[in-house]
Amino acid sequence: MTDLRLRLGQNLGLLLAIGLFLLFWLVYNGLHPKGFSTAVLIQNANESFVIGAVAMAQTVPVLAGGLDLSVGAVMTLVNCLASILVNGSPLQMLLGIVACLAAGTLAGWVNGVVVVYGRIQPIIATLATGAVYIGIALFIRPTPGGNVDGDLSWALTNDIYEFCATYGLFDDGEAAWLQPVAWIPMPMAIMLAVIFLVWIPFRDSVTGRGVYAIGSSEGAAYMSGVRIERCKIAAFTLAGFFAGLGGLYLALQTSSGNADVPQAGAYTLNSIAAVVIGGTSLMGGSGGAICSLIGAMVIRAISFNFRIFDIAPLLQPLFEGIVLLGAVSIGAARVFRIKNRLDLLG
Repeated sequence: MTDLRLRLGQNLGLLLAIGLFLLFWLVYNGLHPKGFSTAVLIQNANESFVIGAVAMAQTVPVLAGGLDLSVGAVMTLVNCLASILVNGSPLQMLLGIVACLAAGTLAGWVNGVVVVYGRIQPIIATLATGAVYIGIALFIRPTPGGNVDGDLSWALTNDIYEFCATYGLFDDGEAAWLQPVAWIPMPMAIMLAVIFLVWIPFRDSVTGRGVYAIGSSEGAAYMSGVRIERCKIAAFTLAGFFAGLGGLYLALQTSSGNADVPQAGAYTLNSIAAVVIGGTSLMGGSGGAICSLIGAMVIRAISFNFRIFDIAPLLQPLFEGIVLLGAVSIGAARVFRIKNRLDLLG
């Protein structure tokens, strides 16, 4: 019983976020004319992917006790790059995707180097680098536009069946063994792949555990032999990869690039809110990218309900702000109960 209580206490933030998401999502689907259909699920997954990726990007530096104000800018930069590079022959598209993800990762690495070797607070360093990334994005794409391969865009923003049908895989998606999973939206499948292939291996690695240790107590981590500089740079680099993934997917969704400065700022702010709602401590050392992904889904589910309740667009920021304030307060409530930072670890 004590072990169960301990685990519940450690995951209270995540459980609250899951509860909030289910509340808003069930209300939306319950009142939607098409209800719990695959089409609605695909639409929800598409609209949640980018903010989910940016929230995961924000999480890694936060776990190390920092904050990355450039995640929205990196996403925008990669979005603009993708509108130019993800087109042409299959090989050209593959190289374009690799180049986009590499650009996001490089931007994150630069953030880490500036923070570590520049001895600058992360919030200041990333505010400056974010401005640089937005400037590059505006240089690449001064007006919205570009072009992304139509087949690739269609295949990756629908379900697994459509992906296979588009590229003639597994009997055009008709293979019997594929049918149980053919309905799964591709953005959901991509996100699961990223979690299992990127996030979980990183979290369980020596570097990943070092990131958690730094966020919990940098001095203690240093005394324990944790390589502080390498772990911090790795955290910001992974953040750049996640933000770049979000920018790439946004280009696939919209088939264009847009160096939208207000949009970049909104994604950055929402990523911080998602981190808090998901139960990750802004002081570092506690939480995870999956928790923030749930937090991002809460934010997106709130906006879904605006359509159902037909709230005027001019009033949506007001209602969204009120609901977010409440959700963030609930997510951060346990911080007020702790007596010292070690309690965050349960």
